[in-house]
Amino acid sequence: MEKMNFIYLSPHFPPNYYRFCVQLHRLGATVLGLADSPYDSLRPELKEALTEYYRVDDMHDYGQLLRGCGYFTHRHGKLDRIDSHNEYWLETEACLRTDFNMYGIKSTEIAAVKSKSLMKARFRSAGVAVARGEVARTLEEGKRVVAETGYPIVAKPDIGVGAIATYKISCDAELDRFFAGKPPADYILEEFIDGRILSFDGLADRSGDPVFHTAHAYSQGVMEAVNNDDHLFYYSFREIPPDLEAAGRSVLKAFDVRERFFHFEFFRTNRDGRIVALEVNLRPPGGLTTDMFNYANDIDIYRQWASVVVRNEFTARIGRPYHCGYIGRKRSKRYAHGHDAVMAAFGRCIVHHEEIDSIFRAAIGDYGYLVRSSDLEELLAAARYVQETV
Repeated sequence: MEKMNFIYLSPHFPPNYYRFCVQLHRLGATVLGLADSPYDSLRPELKEALTEYYRVDDMHDYGQLLRGCGYFTHRHGKLDRIDSHNEYWLETEACLRTDFNMYGIKSTEIAAVKSKSLMKARFRSAGVAVARGEVARTLEEGKRVVAETGYPIVAKPDIGVGAIATYKISCDAELDRFFAGKPPADYILEEFIDGRILSFDGLADRSGDPVFHTAHAYSQGVMEAVNNDDHLFYYSFREIPPDLEAAGRSVLKAFDVRERFFHFEFFRTNRDGRIVALEVNLRPPGGLTTDMFNYANDIDIYRQWASVVVRNEFTARIGRPYHCGYIGRKRSKRYAHGHDAVMAAFGRCIVHHEEIDSIFRAAIGDYGYLVRSSDLEELLAAARYVQETV
């Protein structure tokens, strides 16, 4: 069997994703790095995993990326895969797949997984409830949405990453101000769902079967964490709620996810406990969540993903012996307990802690702790202690 030629776009970021390249290399793939960082700035393990590295001056210059892929084709033959596991590059990857006829999501298919308004139709086809709303380009269109949903509403870019430039609007005056200063992008306005955010996450094989799946509960939404400079805490379930899993599996089928990670976000409404779809992301959950997969299950998800890509095999046994939680802290807050006190109190269940890369800090904090325990109450106690302020 010929070696697989895999282009990893921006393999140095996020910092923990170099492990995907390492595992591809160990399973025999030819791993080709394409990014704008100097080669000498790459960590040694990543350099060792890359067969070759092509540096561009500007990742947003599609012509430079085309030339990079052309160079790799000349050197190594037919290109088989390209990925970054990063939502920001989904559209770029789809275009390169189309131009070089690689397996995976093509440019004609990308809109349905980037546009929040188009996602709604897929959610409905999956039989999953969605928040009422639509794209509104003018104040008059915005008022029509409000007439149907009432206040508050949420305004967010129809195509956007995370909670960037997302707003909660609670009255006519705020709606007027929003449209008076609205960025040029299309915005979708939808009813505010009073509920808790849950996610259904995992990895699908080439046939679209979820060979790994898990679920998480969030202390609040990323929008609130960013806009209010609040804390974020989230943790994995050991037993996935059946209605959440059913909705997640239906959405997986509706979006025909194959040989990819997925991160589906839902609300559980406070009023009646219903599952309401929020959005689809065809990538791993952000931050350190891939490492949380590993700590919650005693597996190596980086190796298992590489095995799915190279061999279409997932060999790990999943038992969810632990809950694993992410607890973020922000420099803007004064804490009741310093790092040493945190380690003294909960070091027995803290499996990892690190400084968070600047691009993620507004959402998940400046410093993060990964905590695992078979006992959810111990996890919740750790989160209260770590995030207690004075």
